[in-house]
Amino acid sequence: MILESNYVDINSRLIDECRNGSSKAQFEIYKLYYKAMYNTCLRFVRDSMEAEDVMQEAFLAAFRNIDSFRGEVSFGAWLKRIVVNRSLDALRKRKLDLDPLEEGRTVIDSEPYDDGEVDYKVGQVKLAIGSLPDNYRVLLTLHLIEGYDHEEIAQILEMSNAAVRTGYSRARKKLQELLETKKFEIWMS
Repeated sequence: MILESNYVDINSRLIDECRNGSSKAQFEIYKLYYKAMYNTCLRFVRDSMEAEDVMQEAFLAAFRNIDSFRGEVSFGAWLKRIVVNRSLDALRKRKLDLDPLEEGRTVIDSEPYDDGEVDYKVGQVKLAIGSLPDNYRVLLTLHLIEGYDHEEIAQILEMSNAAVRTGYSRARKKLQELLETKKFEIWMS
């Protein structure tokens, strides 16, 4: 027997109150999500003060545009998309070139990569990702940590799918090289 499930956001009451301008509801929403959103910002901008600013701007934008939230996804997912976009905007303000690749060129790995080959500790992999150049770090963070697929990343970064796939392949290879050097004292679990 297949049960139909209607998606209902557990915070719908608070969201409705935010739509009506309740600062108390906004504060409650903020308390529910600020830690996760701050951590998302920090993974992108790598500076705690800037991450705090970006997070605050994202919350303000979310509350200003709360009427555009349609409930098709959870409020947290909708807010995270705003946070990611604001974080990328902050990186662009630093004149970050997120697309250093030639649009028409693609790279095909000569050796197949087995994602399950080595099981690294998550914290140490994040440390290694954090040491990569911004363009690689952004691609890996969006895909591996934030869970976006290549097509979504292409939309977010305004890049072609081919450029995203190529950049991701290069970033993954660079990450693998870093991990293999044991620079981060990675060990198999």
